[in-house]
Amino acid sequence: MERVPILKIGDILLVSIQIDMEDQVALQLQEDLADRIVATGCHGVIIDISALDIVDSFVGRTLATIAAISKVLDADTVVVGMRPAVAITLVELGLSLPGIRTALNVELGMEMLARERATDGEDDDEDGVEDTETPAVPTP
Repeated sequence: MERVPILKIGDILLVSIQIDMEDQVALQLQEDLADRIVATGCHGVIIDISALDIVDSFVGRTLATIAAISKVLDADTVVVGMRPAVAITLVELGLSLPGIRTALNVELGMEMLARERATDGEDDDEDGVEDTETPAVPTP
């Protein structure tokens, strides 16, 4: 069985899918990516699907599951390179891909993750804990 390579670029894991996403390959990718997120401590995942001509419902659900697993492991997911035919198919299948953001290409995906990380950092206190206080509402 073929495996999808996972490359580390700074604080991001890049997954470039260049093979047919058969069900077993998709499940293996899900496990491999979760392991790599934990091993590297990366906070971003980019999945490049520009080489995929079609995505079936199983692969679509697997992408959504990968994004959910990544989020639980403190990594945001961006899918890049989606072809129009793939987007149309996903919509026709009724797959909204919750938790997945998209960008046109890898460069824009990296910029998106960098912006989100910078924004998240602004919400943290010195102790690294996110500030969840609600701002005071001015009284009239």
